[in-house]
Amino acid sequence: MLSLHPTHPPIHPSTNDVSLPLAGDAKTLTQLSIELASWCICIVVSSSPTASTSATTAMGEVAAEVGSCAPLLAELRQLWGEIGKSREERERMVQELEAECTRVYRRKVDEATGERALLHQSLAASEAEIAALTAALGAENSTHFKVNKWTVSLNERVSSATGLLEELRSMRAERSKQFTDIRSEIEKISAEIAGRSHGQDTSPRAGDGHDLTIRRLNEYKARLSTLQKEKSDRLHKVLEHVTEVHSLCDVLGEDFIAIVNEVHPGLHEADPGKPTSISDTTLTRLSQVVAMLTAEKAKRAAMLREAVVPLVELWDLMDSPVEERRGFQKAAAVLRPAKEEVLSSGVLSMASIKKTEEEVERLTRLKAGRMKELVLKRRLELENICRSMHVEPDASTVPEKSIALIDSGLVNPSELMASIDDQIAKAKEEHQSRKDIMEKINKWLLACEEEKWLDDHNVDENRFSTGRTARLNLKRAEKARVIIMKIPAIVDNLMSRTLAWESERKKPFLYDGARLVAVLEEHKQARLRQEEERRRLREQKKLRTLFSEKEAMPRLKRPSGSGGFSRTPEPSSMNRKRVDAGRLTCSAPSMRSGSSGSSCGGGGGGRSSGELDRPRSSAAGAGRCGELLHGARRLSASSFNYVGVAKAGGSMSSSLASLS
Repeated sequence: MLSLHPTHPPIHPSTNDVSLPLAGDAKTLTQLSIELASWCICIVVSSSPTASTSATTAMGEVAAEVGSCAPLLAELRQLWGEIGKSREERERMVQELEAECTRVYRRKVDEATGERALLHQSLAASEAEIAALTAALGAENSTHFKVNKWTVSLNERVSSATGLLEELRSMRAERSKQFTDIRSEIEKISAEIAGRSHGQDTSPRAGDGHDLTIRRLNEYKARLSTLQKEKSDRLHKVLEHVTEVHSLCDVLGEDFIAIVNEVHPGLHEADPGKPTSISDTTLTRLSQVVAMLTAEKAKRAAMLREAVVPLVELWDLMDSPVEERRGFQKAAAVLRPAKEEVLSSGVLSMASIKKTEEEVERLTRLKAGRMKELVLKRRLELENICRSMHVEPDASTVPEKSIALIDSGLVNPSELMASIDDQIAKAKEEHQSRKDIMEKINKWLLACEEEKWLDDHNVDENRFSTGRTARLNLKRAEKARVIIMKIPAIVDNLMSRTLAWESERKKPFLYDGARLVAVLEEHKQARLRQEEERRRLREQKKLRTLFSEKEAMPRLKRPSGSGGFSRTPEPSSMNRKRVDAGRLTCSAPSMRSGSSGSSCGGGGGGRSSGELDRPRSSAAGAGRCGELLHGARRLSASSFNYVGVAKAGGSMSSSLASLS
């Protein structure tokens, strides 16, 4: 310690007593001030052992400041000397100065001690709060939030703690806001699921501020994510139910808003401030409403189906026009399969069902008056189908008999219509099975028609003229000859197809009341007779030519008595008989066929010798095709007398070909 006088005891900083020097010791006020400053500095240094170096430096500065008072003290002594102050007064005044300095230093020491205590208290409080915040935030092990205890002064340590506190408080506020937002959202979703109102109180719960760690925050986030997914699923279910309810109400013609309001008023409102209800109660009620409307839809669909089925039958029965049906086409959609059922708006409403039932009643009343007309129309349709097949329709439903049965009331008109419809269905099925054979019959008749035309062409004297028509006829004749050559193959193919059809159907194939196989057999026999006739005609022509040559020979060789040739002698009786026999032989097939125009003799036939030279194969073939079909059994009804004879020896092939 410093000592300003060798005889003066040192000042000990560990004690509160201050030993003042006596006036006789000649200690100056400056030296005393230095000792007091040294004592104060020692007190400050003792409060912080780590700051000894800084305290020593500060003590030197204080000593320098105290030393600066020496000139003032010397000047004061000089003034006292000039004034004439006594020694006692001087000592008393110096003691007063020393006492005043002691009081000042004591006051400063007390203030410094109090300030140090406050700093220690503030630092302790800050460190405690830092520890609490780091524990709440889960940052206990972080070195960033530790106060540096090796700092030079308390002020720096307090300043460092204050900065850490501000940072931690900011983190706590931000973390608390995250917790508050997440907790508020959790409470909101939980309230929506539970079906209760959600308050706007976002104050933290008791104890929530003690655990603001990331782990706790992640737990809240996971819970919120689960609730959000559940909310999304529930909202999706609610929207599905509402959409289905809307669709059912649209089909049933019910008030959608009124039905939904019974479940929850917010389901149809578009107010963003009112969220859609997703509670268990709402979902249960919606499911019940959907089930109720679905059952009602099935019930009304059955009612409408019961009305639409007879309606469609009446339409078909009475051939109602499209305009009359158009108003009920939407209702008729109920007859479609379930997977294709797409019902229009209001089609299952009670008004629509009632309207359909009224239409059925109206058509039922009209059906009795139009039944005769419908029966005749169906019978005519049956006759047209049978006419196209060249068969007789069922005689049990002829128009006269059907009308008589309806008038007498012995038969239900609907049953009669059903019977005719059944006959029409069978006729259509048979028409389809006969289609291939009918096409071949038409082909055969067309060939016979070409054969008849070729016969007429062969007797035409102008067939070799140079006109355009003659050239076209010659080309047609060439084609006709090719077709005629195919007639036997056509007949054989037609017969095989017909026999196969009969074997499959277990019944004969009738054509205009006659069995087609019998007609074809007769045609084949006729063609055989035709070939025989051709052969005989060729032989007769040869005999006639030979006979003419023999008769002409004597005329050329024997001159007449007058120098010329004599008159041709009359043929002998033997030759005349031979010629007559040939004529009779030629005319026999024509007589058999019943055609007066196909006879080959000159007597009554009017044919020249040139015509006899040309065989009438084509005419005979065409005539026989027509005669064979014409000779078949006629149908009983006059409407089925399809084929008429064109001329006396004429063929039916043209009439059949035109009908087919």
